[in-house]
Amino acid sequence: MLGNVSDLDLRLIRVFIAIVDAGGLSAAQSTLNVGQSTLSSQLVTLETRLGFRLCRRGRAGFCLTAKGERFAQLARDLLAAVGEFSTQARHLDRKLVGTLHVGLIGHVSIDMNVRIAQAIARFRERDEAVQFNFFVRSPEELESQLLSGQLQLAVGYFWHRLAALQYMPLFAERQRAYCGRGHPLFDGTDEVMAEALEDYEWTWRSYPLPEASRLLPSSAITAVTDDMEAAAVLILSGRHLGYLPEHVAAPYLAAGLLSPVSAKMMQYDVQFHVATRKRESLDDVVAAFLEDLLQVPRVSKHDV
Repeated sequence: MLGNVSDLDLRLIRVFIAIVDAGGLSAAQSTLNVGQSTLSSQLVTLETRLGFRLCRRGRAGFCLTAKGERFAQLARDLLAAVGEFSTQARHLDRKLVGTLHVGLIGHVSIDMNVRIAQAIARFRERDEAVQFNFFVRSPEELESQLLSGQLQLAVGYFWHRLAALQYMPLFAERQRAYCGRGHPLFDGTDEVMAEALEDYEWTWRSYPLPEASRLLPSSAITAVTDDMEAAAVLILSGRHLGYLPEHVAAPYLAAGLLSPVSAKMMQYDVQFHVATRKRESLDDVVAAFLEDLLQVPRVSKHDV
């Protein structure tokens, strides 16, 4: 069984992972530029060092044993950690070093994406050696992963406002009510009183909307979703009224497939925030990127 991991062990582990990724010793020959007999010998040496078989190979083909599958995952984790260590060790003379895990909500506007991109550009001008890892998640997942440490910073629409996190306003998104072609209100919708709209079927969000200017009776809500594209599909059916962000509705409006409903009344703004753990617990990398993000000015529609 392995005790202290030596350079030899690391080389053997890398060979083992290469064989696993290739699907067998024969296929790994060209990848590693090593003969099959040498690979087989190295694999036997690793198995001897470990004290158990990692795989079965022969005429029946190549397959991992149960212990081999578990060891492969541990080996990948080890090699990733070694790689991260090597990267950070090479850049210790830099002021900012590390990895930044950023979470985003999907379907944001173009100007918001541009703003985040400009923050990245600002950050890259610093004395840094930081790897960005970006993930798209739901608001609940973003908050949960901030708490667990899987994410260090997240941009999204948050209604929970957890006490362990801090939320800083970033931008507002205008939501408007729309109907699809074939709906009775498709033409001349600005003349409809808001109260009369309760007589029609609506699609609504599956999460709270404290910013919404009107609450509909439950009998009017016959479809629920937490996804903007799904909401658009329901509205496009011509059977549901519903709210969409202006940037999501724009291409459908241009194609003549959607029409605004009582545009002056049926609209509201949603505030998006950047969320992190409490400021006193932020490391230098997160604090620097947060500063850059908050300092980027709001993008004008004429700039995108």
